[in-house]
Parts: sequence; structure tokens; C-alpha cells
Amino acid sequence: MATFLFDEIIFGPVRSRRLGISLGINLLPTNTKICSFDCIYCECGRNPGKGAPKGKLPEREEVALKLEEMLTHMKREERLPDVITFAGNGEPTLHPRFAEIIGDTLVLRDRYAPKARIAVLSNATMLHKKAVFDALLRVDDNIQKLDSAFEKTVRLLDCPTGHFSLGKVVSQLASFKGKVIIQTMFVRGSYKGEVLDNTTPEEVEAWLELLKVIGPSMVMIYTIARDTPVETLRKAGVAKLTEIARRAEAAGFKVQVSG
Repeated sequence: MATFLFDEIIFGPVRSRRLGISLGINLLPTNTKICSFDCIYCECGRNPGKGAPKGKLPEREEVALKLEEMLTHMKREERLPDVITFAGNGEPTLHPRFAEIIGDTLVLRDRYAPKARIAVLSNATMLHKKAVFDALLRVDDNIQKLDSAFEKTVRLLDCPTGHFSLGKVVSQLASFKGKVIIQTMFVRGSYKGEVLDNTTPEEVEAWLELLKVIGPSMVMIYTIARDTPVETLRKAGVAKLTEIARRAEAAGFKVQVSG
């Protein structure tokens, strides 16, 4: 199926299902994807294979310049964003200057759009780096992925590209002491001959137990809304998402659903 890449450092603003009017920041190359996961549902497609041309990461100064230009324009037009979101063509925390760029963004936000939130959409694979962890504590919406409580499901759905331990990730997420939003993609289907369904009672019960360990400020649950690179996936129905949300709310969590 068709997928796409963001071809600019600053993109949007767009209306996000979860965040409102969002101005995006892409810290990855504009011509390829770089990610520590290779999620089979990713709207940017699968990771490029070995030998594929490598893209260039934007410089810290270039990101700040482009963001200031856009915020200046939006302020002049009186249409400032609700949120400035780090997303783009892969995992934003892989950028070696991620922490410094977060600092620059906070300064520019305070100057031009003080009511806007700063959000980071991340897969939680770089939380072992202190600079990344500390930078995420500074943003308003620290949104981290947790697609299953079972490592087998994570490996099938998210396809980590390097060393990965779900137990370590959960421990690191708990270290935020509540200053984290957990985001979970619920899907059904198959991949590599395996049945894939993280909406089953067993999956949901185990996921809820991990949420209790992590203690997030909010849980965002959603399903696929665009084309996916693997065509054997099906979106979770609204009724199923609502059922999962009710169970999470009954466990004491604030929940946002995007069907």
C-alpha cells in the first residue's frame, strides 16, 4: 500500500486526531526513514534495506531557523498551533542533538506561541540515554509507544532493529514517575504466518498490568487510519477500542481514543 515521507524539516500545521492543530518537526532525513523500530503499520513505510542511500540529518541550527520562520509567519497570520510535535520520518530521539533541539524549541515556543504544548512521539528505545530522558522530562506531552505487554507481539508488530528488552523499556518508562503518556496501536491481522491481535483479553489484561507499573498521566489508544506497508493488517473496530478504553478507565487511567 502507499506510504509517504515528510519532505520538510517543519511540516503542517495539520489537524492531529490526538493533539489538535499540530506543527510538526522532522529531525530525520527528508528523503528516507531512520528508525530503531520497523513497525509493520508505519505510515512512512518500512525501513530502507542495507545498501540504500543514507539521508542527511538536519543540523540543530537549521531546525531552529526553520521553526522560528514558521512561528513568526503563523503569529503574523494569527493561527498559532495547539502543539509543536516532534514526529517525522522515524524516531526523533535518534538525532544526536535531540536534547539541545528540545531546548531551542522551548525557547522559541515561549517567545512566539507560549500557549502551545511541545510533544514528542517516540518509541521509547532511546530512554537509556540520560540526555534524551532528561530532555523528554522538559516537554509537555512526552508520548511513548507501548504496543503490547508481550515481547513476542512487540517483535512481530514493531520489529525492533537492534537490541531490545521490553522489561528494560517498561522500567525506564516507570522512571518518568507519571510524566509520560503511553500510546498504543491496536490492530488485528497476520504477519510472517503468525496471527497478530493485541486486542485479545490476554493481551489487554497484560497491557493493563504494565500500565499499573508505569503509571502514565494518560493513555492514548488508536488504530490504523492510513495505508500500511503490510497489507494483512486490519484496524480494530470502534466498539473494541471503546471496550479497551473502559477497562483502562476502570483501572484508574485517563484515556483518549482515536478510532
